[in-house]
Amino acid sequence: MDKVFNLLIVGVGGQGTILASNIVTQAAMNAGLDAKKSEIHGMSQRGGAVFSHVRFGKKVYSPVIAKGNVDVLISLEEMETLRWTEFLNKDSQLIVLNNRILPANTAEYPQGLTDKIKSQFNNVVSIDPEEYSKKLGNAKYLNVFLLGVLSNYVELPEDCWKNAIESLVPQGTFDKNYEAFLTGKECK
Repeated sequence: MDKVFNLLIVGVGGQGTILASNIVTQAAMNAGLDAKKSEIHGMSQRGGAVFSHVRFGKKVYSPVIAKGNVDVLISLEEMETLRWTEFLNKDSQLIVLNNRILPANTAEYPQGLTDKIKSQFNNVVSIDPEEYSKKLGNAKYLNVFLLGVLSNYVELPEDCWKNAIESLVPQGTFDKNYEAFLTGKECK
C-alpha cells in the first residue's frame, strides 16, 4: 500500500469509537503497515463527541488527516456525520449508522439528515442500527460490525482484522464481535 489511507471515525461517548479505531490501527500494523492514530474523547462520558483519525500505509508522518483528505468516514451517529464534512471530498466513502442520539439541551432531533447526507455525497452506505442490532443480538457490537463494512473498502487481510479484534475486545466477547465483523462484510 503505497498511498496513505485516511480513516475518520466519529460518534458520541459510549458507542465504541475508540475501540473501533484501536482495532483498525492494530489490523494495519498486523499487515506490516505503519499506522498512526489521534483521538479526542473529552466529554465523551457524558454523550459528547468522540473522533479518531487513523492513518496507515508504507510510511505515515502524522496522525492527523488534513481537511478534504478522508478516504472513508465511519459515523456511529448521524448528526456527527455533518460535523465532519469539511474533511471529506467528492470521492470519500461514507459509512453512516443512522443512529440518532439527542444532543444535550436539544428538544428534538433535526429531521432530514439522511437525505441531506445522501444529497451531498455520492458514496454513502446508510445502515439501520435497529435492523443490525437485532441480527447481532446486541447494539454493543455495531462498532465492530461497521469495521466489517469498512473491510470492503480497504485492503487489509482478514486474518489481520481477526487477530486485532481478538486481542482488543473485552474477554469473552470475541466470538460475537467477530460474527458482527463478518456480518458487516456482507453489507455494502
